This record gives sequence, C-alpha cells and structure tokens, in this order.
Amino acid sequence: MLFRLIAAAALAFTFSAPAALMPTAAQAENAFALFMRGGQPRVRHDQNYQSDKSPIPRKTVRIKEDLAEGTIIVDTNERRLYYALGNGKAIKYAVGVGREGFEWSGSHKISRKAEWPGWSPPAVMIAREAAKGRKLPAYMEGGPNNPLGARALYIGSTIYRIHGTNQPWTIGQAMSSGCIRMANEDVIDLYERAGVGTRVIVRH
Repeated sequence: MLFRLIAAAALAFTFSAPAALMPTAAQAENAFALFMRGGQPRVRHDQNYQSDKSPIPRKTVRIKEDLAEGTIIVDTNERRLYYALGNGKAIKYAVGVGREGFEWSGSHKISRKAEWPGWSPPAVMIAREAAKGRKLPAYMEGGPNNPLGARALYIGSTIYRIHGTNQPWTIGQAMSSGCIRMANEDVIDLYERAGVGTRVIVRH
C-alpha cells in the first residue's frame, strides 16, 4: 500500500511539476534506492569519486576464534580485516585486497608505521606498469593524493602494507597488487590501535 502511494505521488509530480523541477532519471533512481535502503545512499563506484569514508562501515562483532588481543586477521576471500579486542570480540573493517594473481597469505608482524607516508613503487611494479605504457614515479611524497592514503602499517619485511585510500569504490574489491587497502577513516582508527609488533595473519 505504501509503495502504491509513493508511486502515485511520483506520477502526480511528473505531470504537474515544471520541467525545471522534475528529477532526472538518475535522481529518481537514487531517491528510490534511498527509500528502499531505509535512508542509506547508494554506494558510488565511479573512479573519480573521492572520500575518506568507507561505503561499508566498521563494526564490533563476535568471533569464534580465541585470538590474543591486538591480533589482526585479514580474510582476503571475505575482503574483511578483523582487529581482535579480546573476550571473543573484534572490530571488523571492509578492505580492498590483491587482485587475481596477486593473492598471498602468511603470518608476520607490523614492522613500521607511518602517517601520510611517501610511496616508492617496487621495481617489479614500475616495470609492469611501464609495459602498459604507464610511467610511475620512483618516489611520491605523502599527502591526500598519495596511493597509500593517510596511514600505512608495514607488514614484516614484505613489500606489502595495510594502508589508506580516498577512493572508497575500491573497498570490498580485489584490485590491489597485494597490499591491504582501507578507507582513510578506517586505517586511521586501526593505526591508533595497532602498534609495531602487532601480529598480522593474512588468509587466502
């Protein structure tokens, strides 16, 4: 009944509103999605959209594993990162993970942390991108447009990091070269919780 009333109101608006006030098809679609999701806007997926917020909010959850407080678990299949709080609870974050061919797993410790880190692409990445006609810089200063985002937690002696991004459309996707990508607001939260020496377990 409620749906019919909304549809009727929309139809009446279409025939009575001035053309300048009529919503575009995209606006109408977004308004309907907003209503159906109980007020939650649609997640944007265009690559030009930038934000420090994740489209998938972090939350505290119950876990079955008996993990030491402070342990980080990255489930690459689920595309989620868990930070153990102890007593069977963890903070669950959405992450971006390695794309096909760049998956990996292992157990390491956080070896270094950095705020607004600079980026030095690995030589293999520079060569790979050069073969595609894209030239990467040898070094890029830290800042809002740096691919590593607001914070980076370096994983052992590997080339991988848990790092930020202001491209929220990549969260929940398998699109990186192996690094674990988080929205800036989430990586800042994790950065404050996890210290050097924190155990990181990556599962694939």
